Amino acid sequence: MTFPQVVLTPETEMLIQAIPKVELHIHIEGTLEPELVFELAERNNVTLPFSSAEELRQAYQFQDLQSFLDLYYQACAVLQTKQDFYDMTMAYMRRSHQDNLAHAEIFVDPQSHTSRGVSIHVVLDGMTEALQDAHRELGVTHGIIVSILRHLDAESAMELIESTLDYRKQNPKCPIIGIGLDSSELGHPPSKFVEAFAKAREHGLKVCAHAGEEGPPSYIVDALDLLKVDRVDHGVRCLEDDALVERLVREQTPLTICPHSNVKLCVFETMEDHNIRLLLQKGLCASIHSDDPSYFAGYIGDNYKSVVHSLELDHDEIVQLAKNAINGSFLDDHGKAALHIRLERSISNLTPSQ
Repeated sequence: MTFPQVVLTPETEMLIQAIPKVELHIHIEGTLEPELVFELAERNNVTLPFSSAEELRQAYQFQDLQSFLDLYYQACAVLQTKQDFYDMTMAYMRRSHQDNLAHAEIFVDPQSHTSRGVSIHVVLDGMTEALQDAHRELGVTHGIIVSILRHLDAESAMELIESTLDYRKQNPKCPIIGIGLDSSELGHPPSKFVEAFAKAREHGLKVCAHAGEEGPPSYIVDALDLLKVDRVDHGVRCLEDDALVERLVREQTPLTICPHSNVKLCVFETMEDHNIRLLLQKGLCASIHSDDPSYFAGYIGDNYKSVVHSLELDHDEIVQLAKNAINGSFLDDHGKAALHIRLERSISNLTPSQ
């Protein structure tokens, strides 16, 4: 499915554009646009089972998470050199700059590449160089979250943690800020990765995990209790457990919601069915993000517009989503305060003087 062109009032359009976007749930491999996939395939002599970028884009019709992941990992094969990872990361940063991106904490799946013989140094060197250049060119602050593929075994996860820590020690300027958990949720509970997450926390890394998208609310509870996550990625099924909702509200645990992704992967049938407004009304720290924007037809600005249009969010709800994203970030207090000031100034500049 594709999302219709959204028509909003000029005032709402201006508000959404003015908001300094904080992207907390973005998979860098999921930003590979079909045109870049073909460009990198030609560069690296990789044969694709599609005749054109448009044919590949037409294949972006998914029945569930696994049907998406099958295509996602197939496209990863074109990423082979430091320049490839640089080009992919810089393309994302420049595209998102159009949406007024202020800060991005970017997931990367090194196991998708090391399993093909691509060194983690190649992956992280390319990303780091691009992020540093983007900071100089665009002023966007950033961090990297190294994600564990949960369909692989616990031993592989621990190996990833160790190689990440080694890389971080050798490259202290690399902006690795945390460890995540993604890939196929069903059948791969958080309990599988307790030791890996404990080791990451011991070395000062922030931790987060995908939970409660296709998996049950109990996965969210386990992510909190066993992995001791700082925030939950997705988490939309939390509403099925009243006690969990009360806890998430009380602790203000951030939930990084990806509306386009949720609809494209059939978690919700339509955007009008999405529960993000109800999450806000219940006092949860929910915010809007883009997940895999190339595959799910929309970067962060598109996600904001779709939600606002479909659920008829008002000014205060839009601003609250932006505040929640800042609060949910892994920035220090100073960094969060600076973004809150920037947000308030952006909003006040839209208000005509009396």
